[in-house]
Amino acid sequence: MMIWVGDRNLGSLASQDEALISVLDHGFTVADGVFETMKVVDGSAFTLTRHLRRLTASARAMGLVDPDLEVIRGAVDEVLFANRPLIAGLGRLRITYTGGVAPLGSGRGAAVPSLVVAVSPQIPWPDTTTVVTVPWTRNENSAVAGIKTTSYADNVVALMRAHEQGAAEAIFANTRGELCEGTGTNVFVITDGQVLTPPLSSGCLAGVTRELILEWFDVTEQVLGLEVLKGAEEVFIASSTRDVHPVVRVDERVWAKAGPIASEMRQEFAVRAAADIDP
Repeated sequence: MMIWVGDRNLGSLASQDEALISVLDHGFTVADGVFETMKVVDGSAFTLTRHLRRLTASARAMGLVDPDLEVIRGAVDEVLFANRPLIAGLGRLRITYTGGVAPLGSGRGAAVPSLVVAVSPQIPWPDTTTVVTVPWTRNENSAVAGIKTTSYADNVVALMRAHEQGAAEAIFANTRGELCEGTGTNVFVITDGQVLTPPLSSGCLAGVTRELILEWFDVTEQVLGLEVLKGAEEVFIASSTRDVHPVVRVDERVWAKAGPIASEMRQEFAVRAAADIDP
């Protein structure tokens, strides 16, 4: 696998065994960085423009210099071209942008930010999925609430808990007890035939797929208690690699099959996505 490694201004391709970042990079020492993940379909990155827009917003929120989007687009093209023989139809592309080399501590140095672009094959998700709620919360008042940072320790621990309980994703409430998000997904519920999702004020990430769903379908943003999962007619989650993903288990509650509304939205999303690689 070939990986693009460099900084905000310049970089080059290297094999995965030779792609190196300093151990003093702030992204490594204190998770001072932001990133984007998107699916690759037949050699092209889906919704690249939207992801670059969010990457820039995340960098600004973290106080990082704006990424050079032309450099990133060039790096993405190089990575996708070099790895095309290894990505059979479906892939996963990640762009990581960090604070660069800095002192050992929270204070950021004056280095140019580091940039890494990598891709890997993506195994298609099953048609349905399972989730469990976890006892930990998202802090909607956090300095990094709603920012896609490289600080994912909470997600690692929560997802491990979900896997231990035989589920594929973990769902967080926020500190107010409101439904928030998954470790890497946004959450939607269907109640009385209406599709609802938590607002960004809940502390959830402004997901790119969430954004498309809000544009393409009749969905209402609404503050929801975590208990809504116990009575919702249908539940689905969404992410850049899952698209619309119907849920058939929430904790001990199980559905025999995917719900009709989520299933229809999943099909319609696939049709729209196939018609435009960068909507």
